[in-house]
Amino acid sequence: MAAELAHLAEAGREIAVRVTPRASRNRVVADEEGGAIRVYVTTAPEGGKANAAVQKILAKALGVPKTRLVLLRGAAARDKVFRVS
Repeated sequence: MAAELAHLAEAGREIAVRVTPRASRNRVVADEEGGAIRVYVTTAPEGGKANAAVQKILAKALGVPKTRLVLLRGAAARDKVFRVS
């Protein structure tokens, strides 16, 4: 998956994702036609745990350190926007 999303890892790019918490397994799915990115995490959306899990999984898929991903919008929503710093 990292090779497929590596082109999105340029500095300053904003990446919109749709999150599904409490999934059966952690994974990132990219829609090739629409460009939508869905992130599935096993953690519950309590106390920012799901946001941290999404950041970690998305960073791995992009091939960047998780500290380079900044959550811009959607801390309490399923639709989130991250910026690659």
